[in-house]
This record gives sequence, C-alpha cells and structure tokens, in this order.
Amino acid sequence: MPDAYPQRIVCLTEEPTEVLYALGEERRIVGISGFTVRPPRARKEKPKVSAFTSAKVGEILKLEPDLAIGFSDMQADIARELIKSGVEVWISNHRSVDGILSYIRRLGAMVGANEQAEAYARRAERHIAQVRAQAAQLPRRPKVYFEEWDEPIISGIRWVAEIIGLAGGEDCFPELAREPLAKQRIMADGDEVVRRAPDIILGSWCGKRFRPEKVAARPGWDTIPAVRHGDLYEIKSPMILQPGPAAVFDGLDAIHRIIAEWARRE
Repeated sequence: MPDAYPQRIVCLTEEPTEVLYALGEERRIVGISGFTVRPPRARKEKPKVSAFTSAKVGEILKLEPDLAIGFSDMQADIARELIKSGVEVWISNHRSVDGILSYIRRLGAMVGANEQAEAYARRAERHIAQVRAQAAQLPRRPKVYFEEWDEPIISGIRWVAEIIGLAGGEDCFPELAREPLAKQRIMADGDEVVRRAPDIILGSWCGKRFRPEKVAARPGWDTIPAVRHGDLYEIKSPMILQPGPAAVFDGLDAIHRIIAEWARRE
C-alpha cells in the first residue's frame, strides 16, 4: 500500500527534525535548518536550507518538498513565499510545555506515526513528572531570572518559565513570560531585575555565548543575591530555546541540577 503521508519534508526549525528522528521518520526529511544540532547526525545527513527568519527558498524548491514545517510568526515571510510557490506549510505556534507535548503528537499524526508519537509524548510526560516530584522534595525554592537576550534585555518565554517551575524554582517575571513575542518581553533597563532580587540567574543568548561577568558588571546588579554568590549559569540555547523535546528533557534536567545544588547548599 502506498505511503499516503508527506514524503519530502523540509524542517525550517530544529524541533520537527528532532521529533521526526526520535519517531524513526527521518527518511522523510529532505532539508533542515542551519541551526540544527539535535540530533547531531542530522547535520551530516541533511542539506541545510534555512536560518530562522530567512531561507534559501530556491534551494528548498529544488528539493521538491510536499510539506514544510516551521515555527511562529517570525517565519511568516518564509511561509508566504513557499505557499505562493505551491508548497504546503505547517507553522506551529505553541508556547508552553503542554504545547510541546501536543506538538509531538500532532507531528506524529501528520506522518502516520501516531503510536510512536504517543509513546514518545508519554515518555516526556513521565520525565516531567519525575523531575517535578524530585523538585517537590527540595528544602527551598529559589527565585530565578532567565535572560533570553542581553541587548536589549529580554526575559524568558512561557515554556522556559514553566520549566523553571517544574525544576523547583520560581520565575521572576511570570507576567512577561505570558507574552508570546520577544519584543513584548523587552525591559527598558535592568532595574526591575535588581528589585526582584533573583537567587539564580540563567542565561541563554541565542546565537552567542552567555557572559556571566558581563551581566554581573551591570550597574546596581552587585546587590542581586545571584551576583553576590556567583549563581549565574549558561543554559545552551539548543537545549532550552527550541519548543521541542530538548527543552522538556535536557533543558529541564540542566535547570533542575542548578536549582537542586542551590537549594541544598548550607
């Protein structure tokens, strides 16, 4: 019986690539994002045809895709060009941990891998529950400030704030985390971070290395508990800034380890 599902998929971001490989459906992928690092073998096996806000549309069309998968309004222009060229496009727009789990299931259904996707999503749910249970045993919960970018200062998105909570912390800017767009999470200055006095500062500057010493040197930040005690840590962006499996597995684990070490410190 012929395979009725998409045969030639271009992944414009990393999370569909990671999910399709995890489901054993990587044969369907014909092109990936140049930012893809998960799984590592994808970079060796698949041509890189897009960035995040730009793409080699001509190169994508040469691959004759029957589906392109991307994420968020930031890829609207790429999607528009592909649609005008006759390519079917799915742009997901999830921003939460539940959204990540739903994404795994929906993507699995789109390629006829419902059972594999359900098993994978349930595995993620068990992992989340395990970490949440471990976090509940910690003697105290730190206030955590997550910085997505430094110039201008941008705080963490919703799934990051939720992961901090699951890992045993309290996000310092829950009201900003609810805002879906990065421009809505820009802070005029760092004074509000100083006022909220985080115990831990996590940084993931997409595309460049987090610089704790640069953060600590900001005017007035020397009074912040995290700065006073040297609790500034980098979370690698592929591990946390993609709304896919990496965030609920490796990203969650990395943040929980930092929080647990802080919580158990004398």
